[in-house]
Amino acid sequence: MRSMFKLIGENLAAGEDLVLVTVIASSGSTPRGSGARMLIGKKGRLAGTIGGGTVEYRSEQIAAEILENKRSGEQNFTLTKDDVENLGMICGGAVGVFFYYIPAGDKKTTTLANEVEKRFELGQDIWLISDIARDGQLAIWSKAGGSFGFEIPDMVLKSLSRQPSRIRESNIDMYAEQIGSSGKVYIFGCGHVGQALVPALASVGFRCVAADDRPEFADKTLFPDAEDVRLVDFENIAEKITIGAEDYVCIMTRGHSHDTTVQAQVLRTPACYIGVIGSKHKIAGVQAELRKQGFCEKDFDRITTPIGLAIKAETPEEIAISICAQMIEVRADRSKV
Repeated sequence: MRSMFKLIGENLAAGEDLVLVTVIASSGSTPRGSGARMLIGKKGRLAGTIGGGTVEYRSEQIAAEILENKRSGEQNFTLTKDDVENLGMICGGAVGVFFYYIPAGDKKTTTLANEVEKRFELGQDIWLISDIARDGQLAIWSKAGGSFGFEIPDMVLKSLSRQPSRIRESNIDMYAEQIGSSGKVYIFGCGHVGQALVPALASVGFRCVAADDRPEFADKTLFPDAEDVRLVDFENIAEKITIGAEDYVCIMTRGHSHDTTVQAQVLRTPACYIGVIGSKHKIAGVQAELRKQGFCEKDFDRITTPIGLAIKAETPEEIAISICAQMIEVRADRSKV
């Protein structure tokens, strides 16, 4: 959504009308769930996807019509068994889609796009609110920055979660979705796997911070996709890094002793994910050492090791893909909470 809002601002400034298409409800085996979005301009789709297939194709047609009549609206699609078979699709179900018309030069949306970028820069948890009852008008909310765009009712704010939701009560009909997270991925160890992991994670929206105790590896030129690269003392990571409840940790230093040292410190943080690279033999040795330091099975249950999905990965790039896939799964599961 960050890049989409940049595109919205640029195209509005260039004098182009736009339609922001959002899946606001879905059921059954549809290609994409609630929160999927795409941006449509006079030349067609500019960014995003709502899953392809008949729903996306028909939505592009409807968006083109909306650009002509300049009115926002909602459309419900039901894919029957015949629809699925005739279109050669493997997905079926019901989908609710909202089309938000944004006129060229719209100052409110342009200003909102600028504010979205500011809050992303600050690393805030950001929610996007669409007022369906008022033609889809947009606002954002973050704990640090409050509401921007319009005043968001308290009952909507109380309903905000990681999972997209539509809030309907009396005269309120709003759709809320988290579009930005304060969470980062802290990667301890800037070797070959770390160097392959950062671009993989960054490509799917994770904000990465790479850390090592060797100056030649804690080098920004090795990590152009990282948000930051830090030279740290593995004996005292808190000196340079603060890990919160929204943060992920990947531990892949150059040796067992460093991994153990970092794990002991990370286990004392509320990190939502702790992944450690290594063999079963290594895991047993590290846990034996951690037990001497007072850690127990409950602590070890927080650690995913060996890190990554079991896809028989061998090269640094393959291992990076396995880790990235696992973290996508963790992120998706957390979004349901």
